[in-house]
Amino acid sequence: MTDPIEPSTSTSDPNSNSPPIPTILLHPRREPFEHGLLPIQKLIFTDPVQALTQLKEKLSSSFALRVGSAALADALQISSDHARLILDTLSSVLHSESDPLVTARPEDVDSIGADLRDLVLFLYIQSYKRLLPRSHKDSAAVADVWPSTSAFDGYLSALSPLQLVRSNTRRFMPSQADEEAHQLSYLQKHLANILSLLSEHVEGEGKESMVLTIEGFEHLGFLIHFGDKGSEGVPLSQAAPFFANSDPDMPAVPVLASQVHDWLLEIIAASLEHVSEKNSAKESGSPSSSDQDIAMSDASPSSAKASQSARSSFFIEGVSKSSYVKQASDLKNSSVKAVRVEHCERVHVILASKRVCIVNCRECIFFLGVNQRPLIVGDNHKLQVAPYNTFYSQLEEHMTEVGIDATINRWHEPLALGVIDPHDSLSHPAGVADAQTESAACLDPDQFTNFLIPNWFEGEPTKSTRNNPFPLPDPYFTSQQRNQKNLGEIQQILREAPLEENRKRELSCALHVYFKDWLYASGNIRQLYCLLGD
Repeated sequence: MTDPIEPSTSTSDPNSNSPPIPTILLHPRREPFEHGLLPIQKLIFTDPVQALTQLKEKLSSSFALRVGSAALADALQISSDHARLILDTLSSVLHSESDPLVTARPEDVDSIGADLRDLVLFLYIQSYKRLLPRSHKDSAAVADVWPSTSAFDGYLSALSPLQLVRSNTRRFMPSQADEEAHQLSYLQKHLANILSLLSEHVEGEGKESMVLTIEGFEHLGFLIHFGDKGSEGVPLSQAAPFFANSDPDMPAVPVLASQVHDWLLEIIAASLEHVSEKNSAKESGSPSSSDQDIAMSDASPSSAKASQSARSSFFIEGVSKSSYVKQASDLKNSSVKAVRVEHCERVHVILASKRVCIVNCRECIFFLGVNQRPLIVGDNHKLQVAPYNTFYSQLEEHMTEVGIDATINRWHEPLALGVIDPHDSLSHPAGVADAQTESAACLDPDQFTNFLIPNWFEGEPTKSTRNNPFPLPDPYFTSQQRNQKNLGEIQQILREAPLEENRKRELSCALHVYFKDWLYASGNIRQLYCLLGD
């Protein structure tokens, strides 16, 4: 659980010219680290500072503060698809909801482009390595293991997603507090480089210096925030002593980057100590209610678990042989923009979102209403995609809140990337880094069915959604109409059949038997059990 901003007290050395160190805590933003990393080898630079400084100079030579996909593809020598993927991903994890890229319609993304400073930070953190599983606390020891593939890596890759859940390997995964500490350590190590990319060169008193303007400092909000939940929209500069008292009618004086660096390092160190104390308290038997690990037991309907971190990430895990439904009130302070689905086997996933990333899944069907191309990475097999197939009364209201456009649905354009994730800290066999994952096929229109969400809740809003807001492609619409027509004809034939009462009863029983057989054969029987259990 994160803490709110402390009272504005401060400590300082009277003999130092450095600014006072405020007693506040800093937190990394989870979004770019959890949803902003792309498995594209060309985005991982040997010397990111040099490469991105040159990129920044090249892209800013045209005096453009924003970068479109064409210019980005040319500068990085990547495909137009990958350049557009960078912009789409960046728009989903940006810290500023008012940024034009966040609010842009899909067809306008290329012309609007990304802010160069946000783009440079986004590309820099592509070097981030995720935290090792708990069985490998010593990364150096793992790096020295021969052969190159670790036992843990081989164990996980050998298991199917369902076996992964049943084997209770979730306990090996880092907790949210562990991940926060790892992200803070990354920021601590790379802070000087990050600030250099946001700083400007100035000359004075016979030497060249690096300074940070208030605008450049605000872009640090892509990676960090102070206090709880970003202090509910308080500008980052208001938490810093350098700019907090600046006259809004006058341009703020730039600050030496070294001064900002020293101030932030002090706060990161204090924040790391705070996280460490929380972890120690948790290990001693005093866990925080909002940051507990999600224990995974044997997969069963009762093992489905959901948790929400203090910074708006929401997790649903362990769903097996059941359906799982959450109301809007259960997702407070969350917005479903970037959904990540991983380690699923034989699951039907229905979602409306700006984007979705599918990782390490097998034999799943995804019914999608997405404005961006579905991203498929990792070890995937026999996946199918289909258009969105349901609705509920508040669907369009919720879509409007997060900017999802129902007239644009790219469900049928999956973008398959690498099998290997270069951002994990595990070793992988040589020669597979560039291997591409298996993509997804489109569901046969004859297999497409609608999913009906029961009206469990009383009091529908006045402007309620009464139909699927995503238009169905012609083959799926035609198949749906044909099925409805066939059903109507069969119902009419049964009503008009000249049968005696006992024969009607026999026919009714036969239909029930066949329907029951179909429920079991198709697996849909579990939905009835789920509804009865509710």
